[in-house]
Amino acid sequence: MTVSNDPSWDDLLASQPATTDTRTATDGLDASASADRAKRTRRRRRRAVLVSALVLVAALGIGTAGIFFTFEDRIRSVLGWEGPIDYEGEGTGEVVVTITSGQVGGDIATLLAEQDVVMTYKAFYSLLLQNPEVTFQPGNYALRTQMSARAALDALQNPANRVELSIGFNEGLSIDQVLESLSDSSGIPLTELEAAAADPTVYGVGAEAPSLEGYLFPARYTLDPSVDAASILQTLVDRTFESLDAAGVAPEDRHRILTIAALIQREAGSNPDDFYKVSRVIQNRLETGMPLQMDSTAHYGYAWRYGERLDQSVFSTQAELDDDNAYNTYQIQGLPLGPIGAAGDLAIDAAVNPADGNWLFFVTVNLDTGETAFTATGEEHNAAVRRLQAWCEETKSPNCA
Repeated sequence: MTVSNDPSWDDLLASQPATTDTRTATDGLDASASADRAKRTRRRRRRAVLVSALVLVAALGIGTAGIFFTFEDRIRSVLGWEGPIDYEGEGTGEVVVTITSGQVGGDIATLLAEQDVVMTYKAFYSLLLQNPEVTFQPGNYALRTQMSARAALDALQNPANRVELSIGFNEGLSIDQVLESLSDSSGIPLTELEAAAADPTVYGVGAEAPSLEGYLFPARYTLDPSVDAASILQTLVDRTFESLDAAGVAPEDRHRILTIAALIQREAGSNPDDFYKVSRVIQNRLETGMPLQMDSTAHYGYAWRYGERLDQSVFSTQAELDDDNAYNTYQIQGLPLGPIGAAGDLAIDAAVNPADGNWLFFVTVNLDTGETAFTATGEEHNAAVRRLQAWCEETKSPNCA
């Protein structure tokens, strides 16, 4: 027994003899009319073959419907039964379509047809040929299914239909707070972000950094909605490196500058001038061998060591002051192990360019206005501390607790 494949539709048509027209203009006939007659002749013969084939299949009872639907497009074309190629109206439902950089009109027509935004590639691409001035911007677009080609094109040209992910956070937050904010704004589970942040070196951060603390830049970002946890973190780290590069910080100095900048960000308050003065106090103390003795590091180190949530109060507890950890500058000499929060551009610039001055102390004397006294001697500093105590007694401010 010999088994052969069923003849394809193309094979069936190809088996018919080709029509050859040997007449030329010298025969007194118009060449164009001759060509048209030849086309009509071929069309009639193909239709005859098609009808004969379907009649034969029907007579034999061999899957007529299956054959029709398999070759439906070609059958309709041959018989002149071509149906609609375009939907009507604005469509229904919702679908997000992603246009990537480098895609051209044909790619987008294919994409829309595959996602049933438009009925056919031909409907959308034909419209593009009629509108050669149309351009597309990469991004995600909220469209509908079964839209007319015109409605789909108009929707892709409307910026209001772009779908974007907006994330951001403020300066001074610790990495735990940053990751929580990113999870809330992106919808990515916190556990995924924490897992992605486990190894700082993956993102180009130096091995001296114990974590991504301080390396996630505080700003507002607009991202692709399909972005994953690692991509978000890489974007934020890259933005930090951009700020350091702009400030003239060499790669080998990044960790030191970010550590200083984070101290400035936490200690300086909202007055821009104080950023540069706090930076000078840090530099003066480091140069003279004095411990930094900053409450912000006592808070952070205690929370870091015991896995507690960071305390943002002004004053340290005795337990925080006494705890011997790698961040507590009441107990260690020099800078802490690493940054204690997210520093912005101003703090980074202040870390690189401290103000001129001989100050060794500072204390905020009005917690409402942020007024801060910078002093050079212990006696002057103690007088400033008494001003703060008096303010707290007078106002009964809860910030003094």
